Amino acid sequence: MSTEAVTFYDEIGGFETIRRIVDTFYQGVATDPLLRPMYPEEDLGPAAERFTLFLVQYWGGPTTYSDTRGHPRLRMRHAPFEVTPAAAQRWLVHFRAGLDEVALSEEQDARFWDYVTHAAQFMVNTPE
Repeated sequence: MSTEAVTFYDEIGGFETIRRIVDTFYQGVATDPLLRPMYPEEDLGPAAERFTLFLVQYWGGPTTYSDTRGHPRLRMRHAPFEVTPAAAQRWLVHFRAGLDEVALSEEQDARFWDYVTHAAQFMVNTPE
C-alpha cells in the first residue's frame, strides 16, 4: 500500500499534460500582437520551458523550477512589462485554448481555470 498522496499534477496526467497546455498557449502567444512584445526572446522555447516547470511545481510535481530559478516572484519578474487588463484577458484566451487541448474533467478544468484567472488578474500592473 502506497502512502504517497496523489497530487493534482498526477491526477491530470503530469508533465505531458502541462507541456501540452503550455505548448498550445505559446502557439497563440506567438502570433498575438498584444502579448508577443512581452516576450523579448526571439525563440519562445525558453519562456515555455520556464512556464511549464512553474506549473509542474505549482500543481505538485517536481520542484525543478525553484531548484533552478529560486522563488517564482511572479510580480517582480513581470514588472518590466505593462500588463494591462486587456493583456490579462488575451493571456486567458490562449490559456483557455491550452486547457481545451487537454480536455480535463470538468472539475479539473474548473480548478485549473480558477487558478489562472486569479493569477492573470494578480499580474495586472498597468491600468488601461
